Amino acid sequence: MFVPLGGLGEIGMNMSLYGFGPPRARKWLMIDCGVAFAGPELVGIDLIVPDTSFIETMRDDLVGIVITHAHEDHIGAVADLWTRLKAPVFATRFAAGLLETKRLGEPGAPKPPIRVVALGATVDLAPFSVEFIPVAHSIPESCALAIRTPVGTVVHTGDWKIDEHPGLNRGTDAERLAAIGEEGVLALVCDSTNILREGVSPSEAEVAATLEEIIHHAKGRVLVTTFASNLARMRAVAEAATRAGRQVVLVGRSMDRVAAVGRDCGYLDGLPPMMSAEAFAHIPRERCVVLATGSQGEPRAAIARIAEDEHPAVSLAPGDTVIFSSRTIPGNEREVNRIINNLVRLGVEVITDRDALIHASGHPRRGEVSQMYDWVRPQIAIPAHGEEVHLSEHYAFARERQVPHVVKARNGDVVVLGPGEPGIVDQVAHGRLLKDGNLLVKVDDASLRARQSLAFGGVVTIALAVTAKGEMAGTPDVVTNGLPARTRDGEAMDALVDATMFQTFDNLPRQRRRDADTVSTAIERAVRSAVNQAWGKRPAVHVLVVEVG
Repeated sequence: MFVPLGGLGEIGMNMSLYGFGPPRARKWLMIDCGVAFAGPELVGIDLIVPDTSFIETMRDDLVGIVITHAHEDHIGAVADLWTRLKAPVFATRFAAGLLETKRLGEPGAPKPPIRVVALGATVDLAPFSVEFIPVAHSIPESCALAIRTPVGTVVHTGDWKIDEHPGLNRGTDAERLAAIGEEGVLALVCDSTNILREGVSPSEAEVAATLEEIIHHAKGRVLVTTFASNLARMRAVAEAATRAGRQVVLVGRSMDRVAAVGRDCGYLDGLPPMMSAEAFAHIPRERCVVLATGSQGEPRAAIARIAEDEHPAVSLAPGDTVIFSSRTIPGNEREVNRIINNLVRLGVEVITDRDALIHASGHPRRGEVSQMYDWVRPQIAIPAHGEEVHLSEHYAFARERQVPHVVKARNGDVVVLGPGEPGIVDQVAHGRLLKDGNLLVKVDDASLRARQSLAFGGVVTIALAVTAKGEMAGTPDVVTNGLPARTRDGEAMDALVDATMFQTFDNLPRQRRRDADTVSTAIERAVRSAVNQAWGKRPAVHVLVVEVG
């Protein structure tokens, strides 16, 4: 059976389970353990991980966690979830290297047992046998998986595309996929990300040629921002820079981390050393190429700080060129446009994928998906890795291809693949956990609701002392956070709070002033009401009343 816990009905947070055996002796295999990235509506939250409560109760029967490739939406949750799962992790050398580098950068992170698997190898995880089939993608050593069981074989594609010249990566192994198709494939669980786009994806070789031409003709500095994980793109920029007589400067921690793992794996062999950001000031403008993080508009990433002229080591000037060698992920448009506008204000020329072929997706367009179906010829198709519109379109596509059974699965569905009629038979616990600092909390956690309220209306904190006679002792301590400085009438907001507090206290009968709870509640309500009337928003108001002799 197939049980997705993330990645179906959304982009990111990929995690799937395959189960085999009778209910009381069922073994489970997990494919990928990824994160999604939080939007601005989740205050203080950066990452989202799948809720694994379903499999946690059966973790003794979880035979392994198999990683298809090293993108964060496929490996990013390993460190946070492994202590709940306690299963060995199987990954290629590059993915294993990134997992280890991430672990070393997070003090206290667990050290899961990672077994390195060669491309093309098969791992026995009884009752499953898992073959790692090379596929082209935008990160080295990406794999589709052939998962064999006594009742049939499932091909789980992971992220992939067809590219005859993929740069560093091995291309998609068409011969092996076709051979597995000849053996007979029970089910195909396939990437849907670009199913809405006709034709086939451009090659990394075409992108590399365009980047080389732009770098060759540039007069000033050139800055290229791209996904840090795209090592083939990083190498293409470095090769173009070398041929143009330029030196490469790496800016951004994630870029440094990927480059370090890439060097260890031999993917940057033959290139001159890449310089650190500190070397930037010593390289002549016409001989400098910067590779920087932040192509998706991340506010504290390198390109955002450079565009605001706030980076401690790197700056740009009129006549320089910035290349966004990436495609903006839906939802990030505003942040990316803000960076572009800031660069334009600096007098910098900005080149995006609207202007030239400077990016190629790592996911298959419709023509490539059609080729996968020709190779594999599954009895069951399950569209995966996409939002609702992608999954629905892929469902219709598979029906057009006359696949005998097409299943519309979503996160939490239990899909029986065989023996017998395939289909959805149940739902299991699923959902999202939010990474709040070093903790994982549920989406409905009370602290998050409180934080949303504080972000909307601010907070007023008041501490005062009251004597046994019901008189105020000393001067109250009043702190406001997140409130505007003045009302629309020009009155100072803190003066309004002070006046309301004193007036409310004075209006209470002396006997009631001796009750700390009564004083606290009365001032709380009055201050909240007064600020709301002046501002139109209700702050959180906290009043501490201390009784003194």
